[in-house]
Amino acid sequence: MSLHTDIRRVRAEFDDRLKAVQARLAAGLDGSEHAEQLRIDFLGRKGAVAGLFAGLGALSPKERPAAGQQLNALKEAIAGAVSDLQPGPSQEDRPSAPQLDLTLPGDPIPLGSTHPVTQIESKIKNIFARIGFSIYYGPEVETEFYNFEALNFQADHPARDMQDTFYLSKDLLLRTHTSNNQIHAMEAMKPPLRIIMPGRVFRNEAINARSHCQFHQIEGLVVDRQVSMAELKGTMTHFARELYGPDTRTRFRPSYFPFTEPSAEMDIYWGLETDRDHRITKGTGWLEILGCGMVHPNVFKAVDLDPLKWTGYAFGMGLERMAMLKWGIGDIRLFFEGDLRFLRQF
Repeated sequence: MSLHTDIRRVRAEFDDRLKAVQARLAAGLDGSEHAEQLRIDFLGRKGAVAGLFAGLGALSPKERPAAGQQLNALKEAIAGAVSDLQPGPSQEDRPSAPQLDLTLPGDPIPLGSTHPVTQIESKIKNIFARIGFSIYYGPEVETEFYNFEALNFQADHPARDMQDTFYLSKDLLLRTHTSNNQIHAMEAMKPPLRIIMPGRVFRNEAINARSHCQFHQIEGLVVDRQVSMAELKGTMTHFARELYGPDTRTRFRPSYFPFTEPSAEMDIYWGLETDRDHRITKGTGWLEILGCGMVHPNVFKAVDLDPLKWTGYAFGMGLERMAMLKWGIGDIRLFFEGDLRFLRQF
């Protein structure tokens, strides 16, 4: 018997059984089990159609394509007829469309927040802008001349060693402070100058809760005739009271920086009311917030300014340190981790 004859035989058997199931359904009887058995007998793994497909191997290569098309047509016809026997979901079983309540509030869209370092930088900029300072930006990749030599760092100064500075090549490095901008500004503009210079700096230090290999600073520079240490102290005291409150107490201690002479560090009185105050201030109540001093004559000479004609003062502060003090943050690494749980608090 040929495969074509078998296909006609299977189709006839299916039509007879299909009519029987349709008759049950027309009489109002349950025909679901009969319909499922019909599907298994003809479309199952051991069903009649699968047996016909197994016979394709006995045909010649020329006969197989036409026979395969007939079998596929038979399989699709039987599958469609069986599917029509399956009852669709009743109106009660169909999922109802969700009702739209236009009176409900919309889903909240979370807003971003300004990074705490950016916030403290903006506050400091605004304080100095109100007393006549403008903003100057300089490069992060620097030469030894601008980062060290012009700022009166001697050739054997420890800051110039590779364990303290990131060198990109023999002559290029990542700036270790924003003081390099003092030289760029004095070369680019004629005095008098009254500028602040924010930026990111890099130092080859171990990362821990109190230090990082990158952080942010704001440098300040004033160059004019007859600028005095008294003006420097008055400006810094005004700044501290604007940032930390009008009752903030300040003091100045002698210090050393290669590019200023005399040099000083300014402290604010933090207090000794809690154990945290004792820990932060090491039991003194005072906390250093910035370094400052009068511009060294050698710095003026490096940019061809006459130190007998011009005087000035400079100051610098770390923004992460200022933010840690203002908001009581105990770990500098939090500023660089991008943890939204931390950033959303600001």
